[in-house]
Amino acid sequence: MRTETERRALLPLLWLASPALPIGGFSYSEALEAAVAHGLVHDAPSAAHWLREQLLLSQARGDLSVLADFIRAWREPDAPTRHARVAVLNAWVQHTRESAELRLQTEQMGRSLLLWLQQRQWAAADDVQHCDTLGATHPMVMGLALACTGADLREALMAQAFAWCENLTQAAIKAVPLGQNAGQTVLAHLAEHIAAAVEEALQRDDAHRQSFSPMLAILSARHETQYSRLFRS
Repeated sequence: MRTETERRALLPLLWLASPALPIGGFSYSEALEAAVAHGLVHDAPSAAHWLREQLLLSQARGDLSVLADFIRAWREPDAPTRHARVAVLNAWVQHTRESAELRLQTEQMGRSLLLWLQQRQWAAADDVQHCDTLGATHPMVMGLALACTGADLREALMAQAFAWCENLTQAAIKAVPLGQNAGQTVLAHLAEHIAAAVEEALQRDDAHRQSFSPMLAILSARHETQYSRLFRS
């Protein structure tokens, strides 16, 4: 049986995972468009393979892992301790964006989400100000938003992992292109690996979190000068 707190957390958790959240996630393909341009992704099976590898090797070991730590940090009751830990984690995010486009993405989406939080007064004013002072990144601000929902940590990561999979599947539908049914097949394939990605993320600490995806970084850099493109990354 779910507790009352868990039931109350469900709606804001779904809200934060919605593709309709107005933070601009639909504008980015995270180098998928470049992978299509270079022939690495060309149909539904290759899209599913590419995104599965990105989920398990990049997201699970990096951004999902740091998101879990952000949620833990924002739930620390002592403000100085909370803010010091958040600053360390945010510096890691800023230092691990391997191209100008990936840096632009995390900063733009972070600022947009921070504004959304301010408008709804979800978070404490000093925490919002701290995000602004440090330089908002998407994992930092999403961690704050998820911490405020009261949701279980594992469920929060599951929701965000699914949101990532859904967003990148929509990017594949546009960029490859794929039909809607083929897109749903890709999404179903990714969904089978979300639980494993979340468990991987939860097992990593500061010493074992990593951001090492050379081909993704190279394709992201190439996308910056790609002649024809639909996406900002």
